Amino acid sequence: MNNATMEHLNTFSLTNPATVREGFATQRAAGLRAKDAAEALGLSEGAVVQAHTGAHDRSLQSTPLVGGQWLAILQALEACGPVMALTRNETVVHEKDGIYRNLTQEGPIGLCVNPDIDLRLFFMHWHAGYAVTEPGRGGVLAHSLQFFDSMGVAVHKVYARPASDLDAWNALVARFADADADAGAQHTFQPRAAQPVVAPDSSIDVVGLRTAWAAMQDTHEFFGMLKKFGSERQQSFRLTQGEFCEPLATGVVTELLQRAAAASTPIMVFAGSKGCIQIHSGPVNNIKPLATPGAAQWINVLDAGFNLHVRTDRVVSAWLVRKPTSDGVVTSVEVFDDTGEVVAMFFGVRKPGQPELTAWRDLAETLERL
Repeated sequence: MNNATMEHLNTFSLTNPATVREGFATQRAAGLRAKDAAEALGLSEGAVVQAHTGAHDRSLQSTPLVGGQWLAILQALEACGPVMALTRNETVVHEKDGIYRNLTQEGPIGLCVNPDIDLRLFFMHWHAGYAVTEPGRGGVLAHSLQFFDSMGVAVHKVYARPASDLDAWNALVARFADADADAGAQHTFQPRAAQPVVAPDSSIDVVGLRTAWAAMQDTHEFFGMLKKFGSERQQSFRLTQGEFCEPLATGVVTELLQRAAAASTPIMVFAGSKGCIQIHSGPVNNIKPLATPGAAQWINVLDAGFNLHVRTDRVVSAWLVRKPTSDGVVTSVEVFDDTGEVVAMFFGVRKPGQPELTAWRDLAETLERL
C-alpha cells in the first residue's frame, strides 16, 4: 500500500467504515491474516469486524450479536454439533474441535467442561460479539462467531466445521442478532491499556511468600497468594527460585512437545486470552516446526481435533514451577512472551484427587535449564 493510501486510512479509519473495509481488503489480498491485516491499518481486529457490519459489497460480512448473552450464545452452539473453538494471544493459538456442552456460569466466570471443549470463561472481559462470514479455503464460505474485549482484542472465536449443522447455526445467529444494529448502534473500542507496573522486589515480603507457597493445598490458591503479596507472576518465580521454580531454556516448548509425543505422555495445554483459557488434555503426536517470512518461527501440533501454534521466536522466558497440593506436588511449565503475560502452561494430565503422572514429572524435571 502506498504512502498516500496509508495517510488516507490513518485520517479516516476510525470514522469511515468504507475506508476501513477498503484497506482491510487490500491487506488481505496481500496475504496477511485477519489480525495482522487489522494491525497493519493501526486498528484492532474488533474495530475492523465492526466496520464490516451493515450493508456493503465486501466479502467479509459481520452481524453484531446482542451483548451480555454470552453464556446463552455458547449454550446454543450445542445444537450446531461439532465446531472448532479457537483462543489465542500474541504468541500462541489453541484450536480444538468438539461440541459445546455442560456450560455453567457463576457471577462473571463461566465453565465449559468436556473432554474436547474445555474452557474457563471470564465474561467481565467480553465486550462485543459478531457472527462473521468470509470466503474460506476453496471458495467455501467460512462461518464464525467472534468475541472481543473492550480494546478490540479477540477473546474467543468459534468456527463452523464441515460436520456442523448450518441450519442450527443460522438459527442461532438470527436469535442473537442485535436488533439495535439496524438503527446504527456501534460498538466502541478503546486503545490498548498500558501494562501494569510491577512492584519493586524490595516491596515484596519474600519470606511470607515462600511460607504461603509451601503451605498451598490446591493450585487454585496460587492466584490469591500473588494478590495477597502484591507480586507479579514472574516476579514470584524469581523470588522463590530454587525450591519452587527454575528458569528453563527459551526453546523449551519445542523440546517439551517433541519429547511428549515420542514418549506418548499425555499432557494438558492451557492457552488463552484475558477472556478465555482453553485447555487440551491428552496426547500430542504430529509436531511440526515452521519458519515463515521474516523472523517468525513456529512449532505446531497438527493433530486430528487439536492444533497448537506457538511462535517460538517471541518466547522470552520459561519456568519450571512446582506447587504443593494435598495430592502431592504439581509440576508445570509456564511460558512468557515480551508482553510479560503467561502465554501457555503445560501440565501432565491429572484428575483432582490424583497425584501427577510420574512420566510427566520426569519429562518436566529433565527439560533444558536456562
